[in-house]
Amino acid sequence: MLNLHNAEFIRSAVKTEDFPADGLPQIVFAGKSNVGKSSTINRLLNRKKFAFVGGQPGKTIHINYFCIDKQAYFVDLPGYGYAKVSKSEKERWGALMEEYFHAGLISMGFQIVDIRHKPTADDITMASWFLSTGMPFTIIANKLDKIKKSEREANLNLIRQTLMLPVDVQIIPFSAEKGDGRDEVLAMIEQGV
Repeated sequence: MLNLHNAEFIRSAVKTEDFPADGLPQIVFAGKSNVGKSSTINRLLNRKKFAFVGGQPGKTIHINYFCIDKQAYFVDLPGYGYAKVSKSEKERWGALMEEYFHAGLISMGFQIVDIRHKPTADDITMASWFLSTGMPFTIIANKLDKIKKSEREANLNLIRQTLMLPVDVQIIPFSAEKGDGRDEVLAMIEQGV
């Protein structure tokens, strides 16, 4: 069992040489800007401001590594799809992401999407990158607290269809706000460590 209280920020990677290659499992979190990625990590760790929650989307511009109980890394990827970022910055992020996905370091991937909305073209690209690694991959459908129970099933089906997910890819309804889905995500992480 991981001791989630024993968590520390290790580094921000801006180039391939910055990626830790010490053999610890790397559990990756990706999502578009403003989807609640940092809030999701904070909820999983039961910490309020551990992973930075930006007032402005697009603030995570590097790959951030957090060591959990000296047994695994939580890897916070830069948020994607934010319009107010320069073209050159988007290209830099894209190149960094591609290098990371091809480095073979990912042990498990979590992509965070907004359960209220149809996934974007960027979400589809990210899902296909995760699927291309062959590693265990799960969708976290965040902001569950913002929809009615009656909308849940249709929204989850739309996410599965839009991202073209194989049947073995799980979608976990989640609320970073309320904690719904936390136990399910943590159980998957335990399996992957």
